[in-house]
Amino acid sequence: MSEAQLYIKIAVWSQVVSSIFFIAVLAFVWYRWMLPVLLAAQSRSNRQIAEAERHRDEVRGALTALREEIESARHDAGLIVARADVHARHEREAALKETTESGERTLHDAQGELGRARAAARQRLRDELVAGALKLARGDAVARVGPGIERRLIDGLVGSLERSGG
Repeated sequence: MSEAQLYIKIAVWSQVVSSIFFIAVLAFVWYRWMLPVLLAAQSRSNRQIAEAERHRDEVRGALTALREEIESARHDAGLIVARADVHARHEREAALKETTESGERTLHDAQGELGRARAAARQRLRDELVAGALKLARGDAVARVGPGIERRLIDGLVGSLERSGG
């Protein structure tokens, strides 16, 4: 082997050894500093993903619960509306019945009052007719009867009263 070949072999082996040393340093750096950082980052990322999934599941559960509550509230609202309609119908019927009964009582009272008013009006009319007739009769009697006839009538009335009383 010549000297030139020896230098070439040394150069080649120098390249091989330096490559192996570079790979060893690279592997050491990888396992010593880079891999733990990557594993920590991966672990942190996995925790964040797990936390996000847990949060997503909680939100889904809460959403499901809220949907159920909304449906329950809608159902309750429907029941309340139905009860309010029934109550309003009963109240309307009761108010209508009470108003009708009150109106009928008022009408009956008014009819009775009308009958009493008619009877009172008839009585006043009779009284006025009798008073008017007596006034006319007195005026006519005074004109027809003189003092002599009046004296005989009074004496006859007194005599009849004395006979019946005594």
